[in-house]
Amino acid sequence: MVGTPGGRPDALASAAVIADRFDRITWRDTYEQSAGLRELAGELGARHDGAADLLTDVFLAAYNVRPKLRAAAGMDPTRRVNHAIVAGLLESPGFAELHRETAGDPYAAAMAVLAQGAALRGMLEGAREAQVRAQQAERAERARQNAEEAAQASAADTPAGPDGSDEGGGPDEGAEPDAAPERDPGAARRAAGAARDAAAQALAAASPGVRAAARAASARAARAVRAEAALMRAWGVGVGELERMPFERRARLAQRLRTGRLAQWAELIGRFRQMAAGERARKVEQAAGELIGVTLGDDLSRVIPSELANLGLPGPRAVFAARYAAGELMLYDSQGEQSTGRGAIIACVDTSHSMYAAGPGGVTREAWSKACALALLDQARRAGRDFVGILFSSADRLRVFRFPAGEPAGLDRTLDFAESFLGGGTSYQAPLTRACGLLEEEFNDAARARGDIVLITDDECGVTEEWTRGWNEAKQRLGFRLFGVAVGAPRAAGSGSVLEALCDNLRSVEDLTEVQGAADLFRVI
Repeated sequence: MVGTPGGRPDALASAAVIADRFDRITWRDTYEQSAGLRELAGELGARHDGAADLLTDVFLAAYNVRPKLRAAAGMDPTRRVNHAIVAGLLESPGFAELHRETAGDPYAAAMAVLAQGAALRGMLEGAREAQVRAQQAERAERARQNAEEAAQASAADTPAGPDGSDEGGGPDEGAEPDAAPERDPGAARRAAGAARDAAAQALAAASPGVRAAARAASARAARAVRAEAALMRAWGVGVGELERMPFERRARLAQRLRTGRLAQWAELIGRFRQMAAGERARKVEQAAGELIGVTLGDDLSRVIPSELANLGLPGPRAVFAARYAAGELMLYDSQGEQSTGRGAIIACVDTSHSMYAAGPGGVTREAWSKACALALLDQARRAGRDFVGILFSSADRLRVFRFPAGEPAGLDRTLDFAESFLGGGTSYQAPLTRACGLLEEEFNDAARARGDIVLITDDECGVTEEWTRGWNEAKQRLGFRLFGVAVGAPRAAGSGSVLEALCDNLRSVEDLTEVQGAADLFRVI
């Protein structure tokens, strides 16, 4: 019967891997949660006796921190094929690499079992003769035991003669000269020995093929588990978050990450996030730099001592507060790293038809843009700033994804943002107007200014004079900056383009396989 393997009535063990009850509880819970494991067990169990025990062993070998293999002599003869398969997996060069990813992680261990499903099927088929011989040996051994028990019972029931010998004094005249093996202990012993020898020879003949298949299976499983772990890291899913995630939710997430629009660009997304983290480490916010004089402002970290002295008395303290609110405190002026913004970071990402085009290395403009936007999301989270992703194309096509600083980003919403694509033409006015409105809301609600907008596009489009006047007025009032990234389309400085006229800082990125073209963004935003 296929199912979660349990104990067998035989004195010999059915499990090749030595495990405690807690490990077996983990396997049982994982088996019950994984439809894939149950399907694999059903498929293999329909043709191979002991398949459920084999899946248990393969899981425990991957899951246990220090897996230990039972001696083959202590195994039930019908499970010695399982022992040979698991021994081949443990001895294979790729197992150590696989085990680094699966030890102590039930989901990863289950994934390793599923990744080796086809190989396990092949190994069981290749050792089918050995399994048949083992079953024959088991039946022969049982026949030997029955024959010996029958002979002992017959001897105990035969009455003794007057002189102490068996009554009748000899064999029955009507008896056949050679008793059947099931009634002859000697014949049963010889048959059992021959069956054991045949089983051992069949297993020895199958072992080289099993070991070769096990090596290949471990290597493939290691690649699959490692690729999924890298995929999770690329999308910012930490190990702790994965350990707390229910099995089925983790399986659905992995499936979505593997099959989503940007699945093949996970490595690019990961490199972008690593680059951004490195640039953040290099950046010194509000650096003192070289003192070059005194200026006015509201940066309390650079207030000169005479201004701070006003805080000691009630009257001057009120004056200090008024000057702080007006941004007129005397500050040390310095030449150093430009200070970062304080308001929201808004990424306006072009998703017009042309963004689907691939550049060098086959990387699409969309993939590069979304990877940059996700790194900006990380930037905002670490700085405690709100993040907004605006996907745009034509004037009537716009989607807004808001990620407030005080709330978890939510991986599902992050994926929705990354995977959405609108198509159509290109309009700057619609996304920039929406971004400006969001910064206005933030300023009115929380009195936060100095937001940052990043416009990522591959196209050029016009804007009206009336819109430009309103844009410039809002920009001066709210103090935000607009950074432009021209993706896959070189633009020379001084070209007089609309994008260059709008942006405070514009960069062009031609090689989409590289992430360093946007590195400076993460030092100044």
